[in-house]
Amino acid sequence: MLNCKQTTVLLSQSQDRRLSRKERLLLRLHLMFCPHCRRYRKQMAFIRQSMRQWVRDK
Repeated sequence: MLNCKQTTVLLSQSQDRRLSRKERLLLRLHLMFCPHCRRYRKQMAFIRQSMRQWVRDK
């Protein structure tokens, strides 16, 4: 199972590349049990969406 540091790295990498099936499975498994990493994933999504909106509104 992944630790939180490995999970945050994979979450970041998932923004730039398609994760392997194994990586996606390990990531899902960790996220099922870790509320902190789920929060981090939501924060990343919020920041990404906010930046997209900012660029559109510019």
